[in-house]
Amino acid sequence: MTKFVSRFAKDESGATAIEYGLIAALIAVVIIGAVQLVGTNLSATFAKVSASLG
Repeated sequence: MTKFVSRFAKDESGATAIEYGLIAALIAVVIIGAVQLVGTNLSATFAKVSASLG
């Protein structure tokens, strides 16, 4: 049993998976923020073009 516990304590594969998950979450947050910013600017541009045409 002691051998199992010491082997479990040294295993770092779960930590690597968590790190990859955190990196993916950070990238997703940046992408969502960029898309929202571009969407807001694009909406304002379409509104300006619509006002110019009408």
